Amino acid sequence: MRGVQLAGLTGDVPAEVDAAFAVVTGFDDALLQGLGRLDATRTSALVDLAGAVAATPLGPRVAEAVEKITAGSIGDGSLALLAGARSAVTGAVHDALLSRFDEAQGRERRSWSAPAGGSPQTSATGTEGTAPARSADGPLAGARSWLTETAITGWRGVDGDSLAAGGQLVPGLLAIGSCRRLAVLLDGLVAELRAVSPIATADRVPVRRWGDLWSRAMLLARPDNGTTGTSAPGERVSGRLLILGVDVHEHPTAMQAQVHAILEPSGGAPSRLVRTAVAAAKVDTIVGPTLWQLLRDHPVLLGALASGVGIEVTDLVLRPGGDLVWQESGSRPDTPADPFAVARVKLGGVLADASPPLDRHPAAIAEPVLLEDYTTSGDPDGTVTFHVDGTAVGVTVDRLPTCGPLTPELVAASSACIGLLRWDAGRWLVQPLAIRVTTKRKSTVVQTGDWAMGADGPRAAKTAKAGDAVSVLRERAGRLLRR
Repeated sequence: MRGVQLAGLTGDVPAEVDAAFAVVTGFDDALLQGLGRLDATRTSALVDLAGAVAATPLGPRVAEAVEKITAGSIGDGSLALLAGARSAVTGAVHDALLSRFDEAQGRERRSWSAPAGGSPQTSATGTEGTAPARSADGPLAGARSWLTETAITGWRGVDGDSLAAGGQLVPGLLAIGSCRRLAVLLDGLVAELRAVSPIATADRVPVRRWGDLWSRAMLLARPDNGTTGTSAPGERVSGRLLILGVDVHEHPTAMQAQVHAILEPSGGAPSRLVRTAVAAAKVDTIVGPTLWQLLRDHPVLLGALASGVGIEVTDLVLRPGGDLVWQESGSRPDTPADPFAVARVKLGGVLADASPPLDRHPAAIAEPVLLEDYTTSGDPDGTVTFHVDGTAVGVTVDRLPTCGPLTPELVAASSACIGLLRWDAGRWLVQPLAIRVTTKRKSTVVQTGDWAMGADGPRAAKTAKAGDAVSVLRERAGRLLRR
């Protein structure tokens, strides 16, 4: 991605984006105070939300839902329609921004088509639907009830009893494979609410983020959302997987390694931009390089990340949206594949997939890009900026994972970068996945997944100074099982 393409992205934010977010902000403010205590301003915000989707198939139903809510009749069906309208507005912003990116980058993207008789919203971890079959009706109804009560009281009205009730929903949802996405979302939302408590007196409340999470949870909790049935089969693919980098998502109770790659299908079909991910549950004491031990059941994938080789995949499922369901049994190491050579040759003409409906959100944009021949600048607060042919783009060094060797200092000293282009707070930012840096007159590639098979060096030792938490916990668990 050279300067001329960056120049096509930077500049003033389109007025339509600001207008759309103004509608979202009004609704989120109403959600902050509670839909059970609407005043004239917040009633107007709901009317504006209905107006924003008036020309869509949702329009009449959302308008009817707003009338019911403003009259004091608040049910989960009406709230789901508001959540759908809010998601439609943010989805339109996502589409506009992604279209602008594709035009600047010259990237071809397939149009979205919902899978027949299956789920458009399935995880790339390959874990959904693996739990024993059991009815989701009860747990989903409980989730809808809690989300409805939260919307009525508002974020300011959430107290300890409400948080306890929300937390009690998670185990039941986790036990149902098709509900795990909702379970993890609610677990994270309750944890965030608890961290800010008492919310009633909090100076700052992340209303936009909580509005996003509430809306998505409300849609996932519907029995007719398409995510609680049989997962979509997707298409079976074989070929060579060329890794660009790995984005590590870490939370106190879970972690996920999401690998961005280019798939060269067998038979000469066009190369595809894909993602594949593996995940594991954790406790908050497991941090740093020991995180990779949680994923030790995936040696082929971790080995490829650490050693820089391609992967030969056979008969893996590629779901709509570009998510490749990882299976070790259908994968084997291939020949070395330098990520920068892959990006330089393949990224320009790669075919990308459209995002699934619930993933259409500006915050979900994460497009692999290659930046080269730039200079860098930094501020005392740690901010790093890349300058490419006179065009500046910020770098999200705060997203660098603790389980890899990449640091803000190395990023600032780099001359080439493979990263994810993201939209954040009204501007484009780059999240580094791999960099090329010259140290001691030697050009070196440093990647977030370099420590996937084990860490070495002084920084790794410092990061793991507290001890190998995974080994300690496994040893203690073994003692309990032997008793």
